[in-house]
Amino acid sequence: MFRLLGKYLKPRNWLFIVLCAGFVVAQVYCDLAMPEYTAKLTEEVGAGVATMQSVWKNGGYMLLYAFGSMACSIICGYFAAHTAADFARTLRKAMFDRVTSFSAAEINKFGTPGLITRTTNDVVQMQTFVAIGLQLMIKAPVLAVWAICKVSAAAVEWTIATAIIVAVIAVVVGVLIAVCYPKFKQIQKLTDGLNTATRENITGVRVVRAFNAEQYQTEKFETVNEKVKSNQLFTARALGLMMPVMQLCMNGLTLAVYWIGAILMNNEASVPARVELLGNMMVFTQYALQVVMAFMLLIMIFMILPRCLVSGKRIADVLGTRRSVRSGSVKQTEHSDATPIVEFKGVSFAYDHGDERALSDITFTIERGETVAFIGATGSGKTTVINLIERFYDADGGEILFNGVNVKDYDEEVLRDKIAYASQRAVLFKGDIKGNVAYGEADIDGERLRNALQTACAAEFVNGLDDGVDSPVAQDGTNFSGGQKQRLSIARAVYKGGELMIFDDSFSALDYKTDMLVRKNVNAQKGDAAVLIVAQRIGTIMNADKIIVLDNGKIVGMGTHKQLLENCDVYKEIALSQLDKEEL
Repeated sequence: MFRLLGKYLKPRNWLFIVLCAGFVVAQVYCDLAMPEYTAKLTEEVGAGVATMQSVWKNGGYMLLYAFGSMACSIICGYFAAHTAADFARTLRKAMFDRVTSFSAAEINKFGTPGLITRTTNDVVQMQTFVAIGLQLMIKAPVLAVWAICKVSAAAVEWTIATAIIVAVIAVVVGVLIAVCYPKFKQIQKLTDGLNTATRENITGVRVVRAFNAEQYQTEKFETVNEKVKSNQLFTARALGLMMPVMQLCMNGLTLAVYWIGAILMNNEASVPARVELLGNMMVFTQYALQVVMAFMLLIMIFMILPRCLVSGKRIADVLGTRRSVRSGSVKQTEHSDATPIVEFKGVSFAYDHGDERALSDITFTIERGETVAFIGATGSGKTTVINLIERFYDADGGEILFNGVNVKDYDEEVLRDKIAYASQRAVLFKGDIKGNVAYGEADIDGERLRNALQTACAAEFVNGLDDGVDSPVAQDGTNFSGGQKQRLSIARAVYKGGELMIFDDSFSALDYKTDMLVRKNVNAQKGDAAVLIVAQRIGTIMNADKIIVLDNGKIVGMGTHKQLLENCDVYKEIALSQLDKEEL
């Protein structure tokens, strides 16, 4: 946690911290100066020499120091709040930048709810600690040391009483923190689970209602929610003991000071000595309470610190994780027209580097202008091939070449600029249609936009909307049907263009006529670009130049539709399950 503070606090924030420390010292000076005037006033009253002038004089100084303390506290709070907000902003940006740089492997490692919690809730914990802890961490030790120095100059008996009370407070705080710290760690993990349950229920609300599973989802949520509640109740109850203990200690210390003072005054024979002792007792009472107050401030820090330490560790875990997919240095390549766009050479891959292979010894080429299709049962490795080409993951064995260069050697931005990609799940972002189709471009080419929508057979329904391409898109495209979202996703890939166009099961929600028209339009405009299609429907891929059949992560057939019907039993079985012999 403290490494994060050292790294992500800006130079001006350190200036604010120094200024904050200065105003804290001034505030403590003002707080500790007031008891001296109380003592003077008490001594004058006890000696019978007090006048209204001396009352106004001493009272005026006390008010002046009180206002000075208030002003210093306000200014210190301003600097602390500014530092905390600036630190949180810098930390959130660092978190966001790191998360967006992660490969799919790191995203899967932390999980989406965990990353959201770390970027929001955990950062807020750190911000709260800086805003409050910055003042308390400076003020508590300064006040404690200064007040103890003042106390130690008084009677030894009072000093011993104060030391005993401080020791009791320290023991109680230590025990409570030791008990609560493990619970704070659990709370943050349970918060991830709470986010997961909430996110699943909201994103899957249609399925939940369709299966009348509201009660089941409620019970799942309540299970996690109950665990969070029980942990928070435990820590709240434990830390709730602090205030009664502190009140008991403060009142006990006041009683001890007066009791010891009464004994000391009984032992004094002269009246002037008793008056002086009375003044010292009044001053000591206030100083002793300041000592206890300093430890109360330390306790407040300890109440915030454990959860903040957990949050800091979770944030540091994300910021300290280095992505497994590293960008290369190749930005420009020279190649002949005869060089395949994509070439797999004995590629193998396992998710999380496990023993179960998702792909084994995959070898094939994609030539320029060629349409290549992948087909196979669910889980056969079709999307995994796409993930390796795009470098969402890196292959464990073998080589993947793009224009004759290993994809690991490419600068990631350069590689992905050459590839247009329509994902398996049509993802739309909140905004408008033109912003989604021309995704990531500041200057939108109107002609390219119209052509992309026309190619994806999306122009008809887009033009039918009131605002056309300026029509709003809800988060995740919930205001469009599945087929409309897929067509907009295909239009996005067509708008981008590139040397390789990948359609990862992007036609599944389209009717057969639209499917055929989209593929016909894409083939008419692809030019020298290669097209890679992943599909489950035979009708979508039967006209491809090359069809690759995958089964359990291995290539079991490769060729044209007619060739595979003759020599690949897996392909023939898939084909006959969808079309009869005459249609084939």
